[in-house]
Amino acid sequence: MADVLPLVEARLRTALGEPDARAAVTFLGTDRVEVLRFHGGDIVRYATLGMSAQPMADPTAILADPVKGPRAELVLSVRAGLADTDKVLRPLAVLAASPQVEGVVVAPGASLDVGEPLWPGALFTSVLVAEPGGLVEDLELDEPLDPVRFLPLLPMTPNEAAWKRVHGAQALQERWLTNGTDLRDPSRTSVPLD
Repeated sequence: MADVLPLVEARLRTALGEPDARAAVTFLGTDRVEVLRFHGGDIVRYATLGMSAQPMADPTAILADPVKGPRAELVLSVRAGLADTDKVLRPLAVLAASPQVEGVVVAPGASLDVGEPLWPGALFTSVLVAEPGGLVEDLELDEPLDPVRFLPLLPMTPNEAAWKRVHGAQALQERWLTNGTDLRDPSRTSVPLD
């Protein structure tokens, strides 16, 4: 099997340009996860590299398949210069390691919570996993490997996360759209939920 990560990094560079910073985090019992930072105009993007090295396994499966299964990396986009968003590196690495650590399959519509602000002063402690394919195209791999999907993350306030649990991801996204919410604003407040 070819190493997936060089192909993933090449796809990220093609879509987002050259990274201007990278950091690596290793958690006990997991593979190393890197977070790459890309600047593009007034937007800074953070992308994980390492989550897709192994397929995500169904937590109910008795034995994890080492070849087949969904693969993904996470991408967070925020407006540059409005907050100390570089501190999001560790929380992003924690989220990227969650399939290995907790045996979860990260998919669009899911909520991921880090239990603390994503960066200093942030109102967000969790993210909504959005549909892939817009910013970075899926990376097709040789059979029998599943493609790598690049999943956008949308920061949620605790109130938005609670509302999403009751009403669903689609309803929250419609609420954001209706209110013209700038999901890239690192200092935004919660959308009106009444």
